[in-house]
Amino acid sequence: MRHSDAVNSSPVFEGRGDPESRPAVAGLLTPRSVECPFDPAEELSRLRAEQPLVRVSHPDGTPGWLATSQSTVRAVLADQRFSARPDLMNLPLPDAPPPGQMPPAQPGMFPDMDPPDHTRYRRRLIGWFTVRRVREFTTRVEQIVADHLDAMSRHGGPLDLVTAYAQPIPALMICELLGVPYTEREQFQEHAVLLTSTAATADARLAAITALHAYLTDLVSAKRAQPDDDLLSQLTTTDLTHDELVNIAIVLLGAGLDTTANMLALGAFALLEHPDQLPALTTAGAIDELLRYLSITPFTMRSALTDVDMNGQLITAGETVSLSIQAANRDPDHWPDPDALDLTRPTAGHLAFGHGIHQCLGQQLARVELQIALPGLFDRFPTLHLAEPAENVPMRNQASIYGVTRLLVGWSSSGGSTSDDTGQLPLQY
Repeated sequence: MRHSDAVNSSPVFEGRGDPESRPAVAGLLTPRSVECPFDPAEELSRLRAEQPLVRVSHPDGTPGWLATSQSTVRAVLADQRFSARPDLMNLPLPDAPPPGQMPPAQPGMFPDMDPPDHTRYRRRLIGWFTVRRVREFTTRVEQIVADHLDAMSRHGGPLDLVTAYAQPIPALMICELLGVPYTEREQFQEHAVLLTSTAATADARLAAITALHAYLTDLVSAKRAQPDDDLLSQLTTTDLTHDELVNIAIVLLGAGLDTTANMLALGAFALLEHPDQLPALTTAGAIDELLRYLSITPFTMRSALTDVDMNGQLITAGETVSLSIQAANRDPDHWPDPDALDLTRPTAGHLAFGHGIHQCLGQQLARVELQIALPGLFDRFPTLHLAEPAENVPMRNQASIYGVTRLLVGWSSSGGSTSDDTGQLPLQY
């Protein structure tokens, strides 16, 4: 979701008595465990065990709800009595606009819409993200991964895996999907990466989105004039307007870049910290276990369109329910020993891609990228290791998508050359 990067980290307030009068949880409890950067906050585990649907106090003092169990989060996501429209929500985030002051989603911004608008857009796109269609991208993903592994080998370590590997791979796949010409991909990728950078200033991100909007506006016009076989070209033959096409392209860029890039980098970090799991990395469910374990999208939200009885409690129309994906994906009622990373375990029911009608449209493409890029990395560099202490790896603790901002890695000379240069690699296109 496209919400503020700031999150509230206040503790849980204790209380007894009637649930409506009981002091509420303050904030979303999104910061990770102090002991382990991959684990949810301990308060979430306690809430899930004691009160999986609990009152929360939003920063403006208004009440809402927080769901933490797998069954409750899944139930809300599947229930169309709850809306995904941000303009109907009271966002539980500092500096969020007051309720009712968020503008409605712009045409084409379908993740922030409900049916029938959401359905209209999704039907236009879903054929491009089927398992069969995504398999057609496999050869291109393999080539992009091989090119970047070659570039890493030539450069030598230590280097930053985020900028050298995790960011460019999904960025280039978005270029493939949208049909960005090869001669324009370097500038496109620079703007796209800047847009999702937690180190960039607000002004820099605004400049990046302005430049991307202008570029995509021109790209849509070019596709109308001379269509090709890419997704954007095919959409120009439908009744979608120019503005709808531009906004759909922005949605696909935002959904396909930041999430996959952070899963690649954070997944590599988790595997380096759990080397015993590497032999199972190519098993069928390994990537889904990493998705469950890491839950890089910590939460999502829904607003009740009508009064809903959930877990014996009344959620009244207009109230916002925050859904803790990271807590739900560690629910011991659904997975034994859920805080352990076990790449051989069954992972059915994990909510890393959401659930219901808004389940991630590009999940199959993300899986293909991860299934090729992570095993490829450890196969090419079997001696890959962190080039700084794990506790020094900077985490994206204040971002709406969790991950690392930098991951310095190295390897022995048998896995590629080594240098003292920790600078960034030139991106490969």
